[in-house]
Formats: sequence, C-alpha cells, structure tokens
Amino acid sequence: MAGKPKSMSQIKQLLQLHKQGKAKKEIARILGISKNTVKSYLRKVEANQLDIGQLIELENPVLEAKFHAGNPSYKEERYDHFKANVDYYLNELQRTGVTKRLLWEEYKAGYPEGYSHTQFCYHLNQQKVATRPSAILQHTPGDKLYIDFAGKTLSYIDPSTGEVVKCQVFVACLPYSDYCFAMAVRSQSIADFIYALTCCLHHLGGVPQALVPDNLKAAVVKADRYEPGINTALDDLANHYGTTVVPARVRKPKDKALVENQVKLIYSRVYAKLRNRQFLSLHELNKAISEKVLAHNQTRMQRRNYCREEKFLADEKHLLQPLPETTYEMKYYKEYKVAPNNHICLFKDSHYYSVPYIHIGKQAKVVYTRSTVLIYVDGQRVAAHARGYKQGGYTSVEDHLCSTHKHYRDRSPGYYMDKAKSLSEELRLLFEGLFKQGKYPEQLYRTCDGLLRLQRTSEADTFNKACQIALENEQYSFGFVKNILNNKMTEQNASESPTGKPLPRHTNIRGKQLFY
Repeated sequence: MAGKPKSMSQIKQLLQLHKQGKAKKEIARILGISKNTVKSYLRKVEANQLDIGQLIELENPVLEAKFHAGNPSYKEERYDHFKANVDYYLNELQRTGVTKRLLWEEYKAGYPEGYSHTQFCYHLNQQKVATRPSAILQHTPGDKLYIDFAGKTLSYIDPSTGEVVKCQVFVACLPYSDYCFAMAVRSQSIADFIYALTCCLHHLGGVPQALVPDNLKAAVVKADRYEPGINTALDDLANHYGTTVVPARVRKPKDKALVENQVKLIYSRVYAKLRNRQFLSLHELNKAISEKVLAHNQTRMQRRNYCREEKFLADEKHLLQPLPETTYEMKYYKEYKVAPNNHICLFKDSHYYSVPYIHIGKQAKVVYTRSTVLIYVDGQRVAAHARGYKQGGYTSVEDHLCSTHKHYRDRSPGYYMDKAKSLSEELRLLFEGLFKQGKYPEQLYRTCDGLLRLQRTSEADTFNKACQIALENEQYSFGFVKNILNNKMTEQNASESPTGKPLPRHTNIRGKQLFY
C-alpha cells in the first residue's frame, strides 16, 4: 500500500466488490486503481484476519486507522494541465496539416515542465475517440440503475414573488425492465443529487447491485468548502445501501444508452404534456411529473406485449436488495482540535459539541449529517450528538466534563438541599434556613461548600450538634458553625450557662413598677 493512499470510501467499494466475488483485475478497472493496490489491501485484510462485512460497516475514520494514517497529498499537476486542454488538442488534430508533434511543440513552449513527446502522444491516444461498432448489452434483472440529469429544465412560479424558478430533472432507469423514475430538484448540487437518488431507491422499493451515474462532476454546480467531493458522497450512499458505484466512462454515452433514451422519452411524455401548465411549488411540480411518469411506465412498449411497470413488478423488483432500516443522510467530514473547554466547534453552524475532557488538545475527526454529529479521536468514536443549529450554542454531555466542572455547573439550591438531605437532617434544615434569607443563591454556594467540608472533616454527632446550636440561634453561617466546633461548645449541656453552674437564688429582682 505504498504511494498515494486511497480514500476510505473507495476502499469500502473495493471490499464491497471483493465480497461480491469480483476478480482483483476487474475491481482495479472499476475503481480506476492499480491491481497491485487492490492486492495489497486485500492482503492486509487476510493477514490480520479481518472480517470484510465488519470493515464495511465501520465509519471512515475507524477504517483508516486499521489500514494507514494520514491523507493523500501528492497530485500530478502535469496531467491536470494536459486534461484541461485535451479537447483543444483533439479538435486541432482534425485540421489540415496539424500533427501530434506540432501540438507537442506548442504544448512545451507554453508549459516547459510538461510531458515528453512520447508521454504526450500516449495520453493523447488514450483520449481519442475511436469509431467502434456498437454492441448489444445483455442486462440482468436487479443488476444496475442508470442515473442522469436531463439537459432541459422544468419550472414553477414562486407565488410570493412571481419569480419563475427553474428546476433540474433527475432521471433514472433500470436497464432490464426499462422502468423509469424522474423528479425535479432545485439544482444539480451534491445535496440535491443525493436526495433525488435516495428518493429513487425508496420509490423502487429495493437496491440494485450497482449504480451507474453519468460523469460525477456533472452533478456539482459550484464548489462548497463544507461539502465533500461527489465521489465521497456517492460512495457513502452506496455503502449505506449495500451497493457499488460504477461510473460511466467519460464521453461514452453508449455505456448508458437506455437512460439517454429515457431522457428523450421524458421530453415527449412529461415535458410536452406539462408545457401549458403552471405550478406554484416544487411539490406540485413533482406530483405532476410523477403522474406522467406513471403513465409512461404503464404504456405498452413497441413490439412488446407488456409495459415497463409489468416487466419491473414481475421479473425485477423481487430481485432487488432490501432497503436498510434507516434512510441515508449525506455525510460531511471535518477535522478540528479539541479546545481547552473540551468542545469542538462545527464552524458551518457555529455550534459547539462536547468531547471527553481526556482528549483536550487532540485532533478530532468529525463526521456529521443533517441530524447527527459523530466525533472520532485516534480511530475511536468518543462522542455522538444530535446536531444543533443554534449559532453560539453548546451541546454538552455531563459525562464528558471533569468532576470539578460537573460540580460547578450543577450548583443550585436544589443540588445543595439534596446533598444535605443525604447526609443529615440537621444540615438539611441549616441549608433550608440559609436559602430562606432571600440572598442571591450564588452568594450562598461557598457557604454551603464550607459547611460540607466541615461535615466531611468532623465527627457526625459533633457536627450535627453544632448545626442544631446554629439553628437554635438562627445563625446560618459557616463561621458560626466553625467556631462552635473549634471551641468544643457541643460538649456543654444546653441547659447550662457558659460557666457550667446555675445562678444562685437572690432577692435582687426589680418589679414592673420600676419600668415606665
């Protein structure tokens, strides 16, 4: 596994294909990696006697810790530069007198650190479109789902502004039965693409063996630093539903000819029939699309004695893999350092989440969805939270705090009353009288802490007698109780005077007549 490490989503795809019985060479071709890389990862699995099913269920940070650490950092800039200009080179080759050497000389003049002539020609030949006879593809029921976006849009009117909102139309079909699904989404962004695909799988009521999308970058409208790459997002969805992703080759529309044909049919059987209707919401538009697509699936096919829906229900639906119990939620990945207050901040929402205090200062990997936030440290999950969207808010778990912070946070009159009640009745009454004084509660917390310390360091009977004396004299202070204990006043009889002797009888008593 030397060289540039692979993403964990791609490694899960490798394991998924191996589990399905695919050969190493075929896995390498599907995933676009070398056969030696496939062998090295599978060899690591066999050497450590790891269970493939359990590995696939692991979250990416945990799986990464089992194989290798770190993230890929090497990037071939020469190839990126060449690929960005390959369409220009192919077009220029069609012009009279233009040769590969001439193009290479111009290429080197503008990019001196580029490929040599041999490498340039090799990569150019790899990109050339060769004319080949088309083949008849034999499809297996429940095997693949072809995915694409229609080139033309539909729209609805925002009733509050009167604005015409254009929508992209997601189209998918099962090649065996040619059963079609279509729905409108607001854009071709990653989130909308994944949402539409999830709706499609639940509409079908099952999961095919493989998903065959168009060039995945076509689903990205604009870059967003908080969204993962499309490959990661789609692979995560495939891992959740127990399927694999086999993208169609670039500029090879015949690889998914059936979904291309479905787009044309959607134009005539959905777009055309809705052209004179106006819709006031995306939901209303999708309801109309669903009705027209249903009619399309129930229309008899040419030279067939059945419709697409009959073929799907009879021969294909029962062969689809069952849906998981939970609906997929798109995952996002970030890394943060655990702050001294044992929280990390998810900057997308400006919301804070607690981590066990023993991990303060460590680097944490965060995997979050629309509803959950999972935090990993050293390949182990250390915290799980429901996602909060309140800016500047804190989501904390009490067990993540150290004992000092727990005590400080939990302080309240009720907390101290419960604490005193568990120790003695005299102390409870003393605390009750203390809080009835009407002072601000936080002014009294230190008094309570001091009395609790005296309780821990004194004999139980002696301390309870001191509390009783304080109650009789209505003195609810730490100093008063402390002086009683230090002066051993609890040893004196309550009926005795401070000297311990009763006063003698005498007649020196003034009557009421002396008081005016």
